[in-house]
Amino acid sequence: QVQFVESGGGLVPPGGSLRLSCTTSERDFSTYNMGWYRAAPEKKRELIARIYSTGDIIYEDPVKGRFTVSRDNAHNMLYLQMDDLKPEDTATYFCQRFPTMIAKWGQGTQVTVSS
Repeated sequence: QVQFVESGGGLVPPGGSLRLSCTTSERDFSTYNMGWYRAAPEKKRELIARIYSTGDIIYEDPVKGRFTVSRDNAHNMLYLQMDDLKPEDTATYFCQRFPTMIAKWGQGTQVTVSS
């Protein structure tokens, strides 16, 4: 079955940084448009960053200028570098193919930004 596994979350103070990773065993990973999503406490999951199979990238306003998405197709890896973290970034972060979801949501990785 198709599976994405997220890692790299943790507890950091405001202004800190984290690098999240996402990986899969799917051989066709390089053909996927991939997105990073997050679900803050008591809020719906929402898309925050996209990287297409072409390498084109789109960020949503709340993370624009602070987060950087990248991919390493040779190793089936997707990354999210998060800088200048704010308490509002506290959420569980997920990766997923878009626009067509190809796997069940993974467990995600928890990011907590607090002093």
